[in-house]
Amino acid sequence: MKITFLGTGTSQGIPIIGSDHPVCLSNNPKDKRLRVSVLIEWDEYKYVIDCGPDFRQQMLRESISKLDGIIFTHEHSDHVAGLDDIRALCYKNGCMSIYAHERVIKSIKKRFDYIFYTKNKYPGAPDVFVNIIKNKPFMLPKMEVIPIDGDHYFVQVFGFRFRDFAYLTDMKKVNANEIEKLKGVKVLVINALRITPHISHFNLEEALDFIKQVQPKKAYLTHISHLMGFHDEVEKELPENVYLAYDGLKLTI
Repeated sequence: MKITFLGTGTSQGIPIIGSDHPVCLSNNPKDKRLRVSVLIEWDEYKYVIDCGPDFRQQMLRESISKLDGIIFTHEHSDHVAGLDDIRALCYKNGCMSIYAHERVIKSIKKRFDYIFYTKNKYPGAPDVFVNIIKNKPFMLPKMEVIPIDGDHYFVQVFGFRFRDFAYLTDMKKVNANEIEKLKGVKVLVINALRITPHISHFNLEEALDFIKQVQPKKAYLTHISHLMGFHDEVEKELPENVYLAYDGLKLTI
C-alpha cells in the first residue's frame, strides 16, 4: 500500500493570503501546505480521502489521471470544495464513486446540486455514484475500511483505517471504543493544528497524547497551521517515532 500526502495544511493553507507571519514567508517547501488530503493506492486501485479546494493542483502535481473514488471525512469546505474538479476524471473514466456519512452527502447535494440533477443535467457536470458510510466497516475492492468516529467540536467526523494504516483529521475528541479500533496500526496519521489549544482540533500536546494511546510504530501529524512553527524546527522536538507530514511525502506500508 502506498500513501501520498496531497496536502497537509489547515483550512487556509500555508501561506495564508496576505500574511506576513514568518512561516508564511518561509522558502522551505515543507512549510508550504495545501489543504489536507491523502492518496491511498493498493494493487491497481487509487482512492483519495477528501477533495478540498486544492484538488486540481494536487492531481496535476501527482500526475493522477484516474481515481476509483473519494472518501469524505466531513463536509467542511476545505474537505469538499474541489468536488467539481472531478469532472475531468469523469470525462476520462466515467462515474466517480463517493463515500460519506449521510449528513455529508446531504450537504454536498445542497452545495453541488447540479451534479445530482436527474433531469436537464448540464452535459459537462460530474457524474457520481453515492455510497453512504455508517460507523461500521465497508468494502472497497480488495480492501476493508474501518471508520473511526470522532468529534470536531459540534461536527461528527470520520477517520479511516486501511489494514495497518489509519488516517484521522479534524479530530478534537475520540472515544475509547473508537481508539480501540486503531490498536495494532503500524502507521497513524493524526491532526495537530498548532501548539496552543484549539476549540475543534487537537493541538500538538493532544495529538501526542493520542499517539501514546494508539501506540503505532510511526505517526505523522497533518492539518497543520502556520502557528505550529517552522517544519524543521518543530520536527526536531518531536518524539522519536513522530514526524510532521508535508505535501508530497510518500510512504509505503
